[in-house]
Formats: sequence, structure tokens, C-alpha cells
Amino acid sequence: MMNHFFRRIRLILAILLIIRGFSFGQQIFVSTTGNDRNTGTFQKPLATLTAARDKARLFRKRSALKTPVEVIVKKGEYRMKGPLMLTADDSGTPESPLIFKGEAGSMPVFSGGKTLGKFEKVNEGLWKMDIAEVSDYGWYFEQLFINGKRAQRAQAVNDLFIKQVLSVKETVVLIDSSFSHDFAVQKVTLPIESTKWLNGLSKAELEDAVITFYHNWDNTRRRISAYSAKDTAIYVTGQGQKPWNGINSNSLYNLENIKSALDAPGEWFLERPGTLYYKPLPGETIEQTKAVVPVCEQLIVITGDEKQDRRVSNIRFENLSFQMTKYQMPRSGEEPAQGAHHIGTAVVLDNTDQVSFVNCEIAHTGGGAIWYRKACTNGRVERCFLHDLGASGVKVGELSQPLRNEDLTRFITVDNNIMSGGGMVFPCAVAVMIFNASDNEITHNEINNYQYSGISVGWTWGYSASPAKRNKIAFNHIHHLGWGVLSDMGGVYTLGVSEGTVVNNNVIHHIYSFDYGGWGLYTDEGSTGILMENNLVYNCRSSGFHQHYGKENIIRNNIFANNINAQLQATRIEKHRSFSFTNNIIYFNTGDLLSNGWDEVNILTDQNCYWDPRSTAIKFKKQSWAAWHSSGKDVHSVIADPGFRNVKAFDFTLTNPQLMQQIGFKPFDYSLAGVYGSAGWKAKARLDPALERVFDEVVTVREKDRK
Repeated sequence: MMNHFFRRIRLILAILLIIRGFSFGQQIFVSTTGNDRNTGTFQKPLATLTAARDKARLFRKRSALKTPVEVIVKKGEYRMKGPLMLTADDSGTPESPLIFKGEAGSMPVFSGGKTLGKFEKVNEGLWKMDIAEVSDYGWYFEQLFINGKRAQRAQAVNDLFIKQVLSVKETVVLIDSSFSHDFAVQKVTLPIESTKWLNGLSKAELEDAVITFYHNWDNTRRRISAYSAKDTAIYVTGQGQKPWNGINSNSLYNLENIKSALDAPGEWFLERPGTLYYKPLPGETIEQTKAVVPVCEQLIVITGDEKQDRRVSNIRFENLSFQMTKYQMPRSGEEPAQGAHHIGTAVVLDNTDQVSFVNCEIAHTGGGAIWYRKACTNGRVERCFLHDLGASGVKVGELSQPLRNEDLTRFITVDNNIMSGGGMVFPCAVAVMIFNASDNEITHNEINNYQYSGISVGWTWGYSASPAKRNKIAFNHIHHLGWGVLSDMGGVYTLGVSEGTVVNNNVIHHIYSFDYGGWGLYTDEGSTGILMENNLVYNCRSSGFHQHYGKENIIRNNIFANNINAQLQATRIEKHRSFSFTNNIIYFNTGDLLSNGWDEVNILTDQNCYWDPRSTAIKFKKQSWAAWHSSGKDVHSVIADPGFRNVKAFDFTLTNPQLMQQIGFKPFDYSLAGVYGSAGWKAKARLDPALERVFDEVVTVREKDRK
């Protein structure tokens, strides 16, 4: 009788636990000490996200859930052998989303990397390690991380002042079209100092070497087919050069993966027979050194069922770190590609709705971080730390225009994120790229330390129909881009017909190109219907604003200050109105006011304030203020000191209310740009002052060389 009573009590408790579970949400636990044969409870956790995914599927098959399904990951580091794959079968609902999250107070790490063994000492400045998988199975890798930091594969030039090629001669072998050749050979003559790295290389060593060309806005990566010591020339093969951006004597280059270039602390080189060499940094010891090689290309792949129109929906990732993905260059090399647009990402999504990443980290990648690609809607990337990336931070939309309107990616929000240190493998990568996508919001992000543009919007050149409309780029802090390596870049770059797109309340500064085109705001290639207002732009190399060509854009109520070569620039002269330029403040004590065809393009320019503390006799190209007036330009504008509080300290607070009223300028609080939240989060967003000093050194040396 008593046993029967206890059995009933246990049954009642079990039922209560089940009811409690469904009332407060189903929880599945993952732990570094777990096992995928376990039940997934707190006491018997699973070991992988894939097993947790399968367990969540079972929950939904049993009954319709009314509360969230939570995969709670205990702290620690988890090795991933392949990506977490999610399909429409894993979808949650608005009432019962599927949530993958780190336990409270932790940021569990999911790594696509393989930890190597220990180095041994060769001498005081060199370590080595024999890797059996390389010698026995032909494994080879192109990225290496030492103690959580990206190490540099041995390269010829170790500083930022990369050399220029001397000449390029191309021989086309197979012709495909007038714009692109199927196969060509380029003879590239290099400076004499290249001989010290190339002389004496075997054919196999030469073919393992990689040369990267930096030409205008592109990179081309090639293996070396042959080398002529007699005339210091290398021969590379691939597609023919594009007529709009070829490699020439103004192009920079660097050589990589050559053992003789292993000459600086922090560099490494992998021999084909299986020996890895590393030159340690000061303070590093073998006992405390952890070497990791990424072996996964992707960490999360989310794909809906396109044929049945079933999207993956209502999934969220919180408090998780995803690290270590690889990039392997094809034997044929990499052709130039604007923005490295085709390069994959650690996380890729197709046919999704309401899939978000909140307070996550993505770092140490061979490619980019996140790509909401085809038919994605209502996604969010919020308060994430995206850093040390091989390519871009966030990409939105497809490269081609979708055939069906319902397949257009839209309503993606990228808010309050830090994107610092990108383009580590592909310098031409852009932090945020919106391709063929509409109604997206890129807001309050910190973007710094890229070698090309900060945000790119649109992917249809010229005045052809484009779906990239009503995108919002607001309150972003974009700075320290370019580093004197590439050209033709912008803090915010737009192209194509983009009615309804707004670029406002951004702070953009320290954009420095190698040659032409270090711009703050850059409307390019048919940009149409774009409003740019309430932006602060300063210390850009070429000018604060530049329009190559476009139509009916509005540039108003912005501050452009102390840009190096010029403040304002316009290039192509067209019959229609290119843009209106009103209620802006332009301050400069370096360079010129106007550049290129600003005095010839069809624009409305009025109610602006111009000030050069060096002289009140400001020149509008070759015209005096009076002549400029008489031509019908800036009739109600003024030459007056706007009264910035402290220009040298980059404090552009206005202290002249009478002037603001006179030109109709509406003050805006530019301190709101960038991330928001805790003091710690804001501090994390600040660029290392040491990097700022290096950037300033690059600018100083480059500008001195130009004079």
C-alpha cells in the first residue's frame, strides 16, 4: 500500500515537472562535458549544437509549443567539425522561438579551429613544429592564430608602405569578350629589391608563393607561374585584366608565403614537407603558446525550403562567440571583385524570417562574418562584436536581382555593433554591404580599421532599375579607413537608383586612400534619390563629399571640415540636376574648397556657410565670391566663421546661433553617433590609440611624399 502511494506521488511530481516545463519553456543544455547520447537536461547535457537542434525538433513534433525552446550553452570552448545546419524544420513561432544562448554571465566559444601541438626552439628568434597531417596527407593552411591573435604568413614588406610594380605587359591567349578575357598571361616587372625574396626558389616554392596586387578599389591575388631574375619579372596567369581597373605602374603589391620573407616577429611559414616555422613576438614562450588553425569554412548555415516556400523563422542566437573559419585560395588565384563581394561568411542565411543575433561575437575568420543573402526578412544583428575578419562584417541581399519580388531581402536591422579590423585577407572588403535589398537599417555601429569603404549601399550601376531602395544609414561612427593602401573609397558609398535611401547623423573621419578617392560621403554610378543630412565629415583625404554622377540627390545640413585636398567634389557633368547642396557648413584650413567639376555640374547650391581662417578671399575654383554669386550660385550663402568650439580637438560644437539662423542650419548632436549602452561597451568600441598614431604616421609620410 505504501509503495503504491509513493508511486502515485512520483507520477504526480513527474506530471508537474512536465507542466512546468511547458509553462516556462523547454530547456536543452549543452556542456563541454556533455554527450550527444544524453537527454539534454541540466544534469545530463549534450555536447553539440547539432544534437540540441535535433532535440528541439523532437519537442515540436510532440506538441504545439506556447513558450520558447531554449538551448542553454554552459561556459567553455567547443570545437566544431562542421557548421550548424538549420532548416525550416527548426523554425520556431512568435510564441515559441528557438533560442541558442550562453548561460547567464558567460560567452561560450564555438571554434572551427584545430589546436596544434607544441613548438620547439630552433634558436632565440625561431620556433618550429612538425605536423604529420601536412607531410602524410597533404593538409595545407593559409591562416594561423597564436594565442588568439592572427599571425602573419611570411610576407616581403612588413610595414604599411607597400611597393609599386614597375610595369605590366599582358598577352591574351583566349578571348572571351571585349570586357573579359578567358585566359591571359601578365608579365609584371618588380623593383630590384624583390630579387632577395625570389632568387633561388624552386619551381614548387615559386608556385606556392602568392602575390597580391592593390589596384584602385580592387585586389588581385595570383600564384607565380615563372620568375625571370634577369629582368626581375614574374609571370602570372588568369583572366585578362579589366579595362576599367587593371594592374599598372601605379599599383601596389606584396609577396607572401616565401620562406626567405620570414624575417619579422609574428610571422610564420609552412613547408610542404610538414614543418611549421614561427618567429615569436617579444614575451612569448613556448610553454604558454597556443597555436590554432581554422579548418571550417562556415559555422552556421541557415537555409529555408525555397521550392515549398518554407522559411526558417523565429530563431535567435544570444551571448555566443563564433570563431575561427578558414579561407583557401583556389589554385587559379582570386580575380578582382569590388568589395570582395563574392567571398563567403562564417554565418550565411537564405530564405529566413525573424532570425537574429544578439550580443554575439564573430572573430578570426578567413572570410566575412554574416550574410543575410536570399529572401531574408526581419533579421537583426544587434550589439555584436565583429572583429579580426578576413573580409566583410555584414552583407545584406543577393548579388543578382531576384526574379520574384517576394525573394528580395528586406527589413534587416544592423544596430549597435562594433566592426573593427576587417579585410585581413581581402583588403578591398567593406564593413557593411547592401546589395539588391531594400528597407534595411544600418544604425549606431562603430566601424573602423578597414582598408576600404565603411558602408556600401546598392548593386546596380547607372540608371537601370534597382530594388535597393529606402535603406537607412544613420548614427554610425565610421573612421580610420583606407590606410593609404587602396583608392576610390567612401565612408558611406552608394550606387544606383535608390529612392528613399537616407544617410543621416553619421560621423565620418580619417578616410585615407593611396591615390585618388578618400571621400567621406560618396554618391557614385547613378546614385539617385538619396538624402544625406546631419552628417559630420572631417579629415578625409580627397574631400568630404563627392558625387561621381547621379540624379536628384539632396545634400543638406551637414558639416564638412578640414578635409585634406578639397572639401567638395563633383565629376560628371549631366543635363539633369545632379543634386542640391543647401544649409551646409564648410570649414577648411587645408587644401581647396572645390575640386573637379563642381563649378560646372547642374546643381542647386544655396544657404551654405563657407569659412577658411587663412583668408576671407575664398576661391570657388577660379572664381571669386562675387563672380560665383553672379553666376547664380550660393545667392543666400555666407562667408563667416561658424564658431566651432575647438577644431584642433575635433570639437565641432557650434557657438554662433545667429549664423545658424541666417543659413537655416539645424543643430544636431553628433555625439549620438556610434554604439550606445554600458560604459564598457562604449569603451570596447574605441580604436586603440596606438593604431591611431600609426594611421597618422601613414598620412604624414604619404602627404610628405606627394609634395
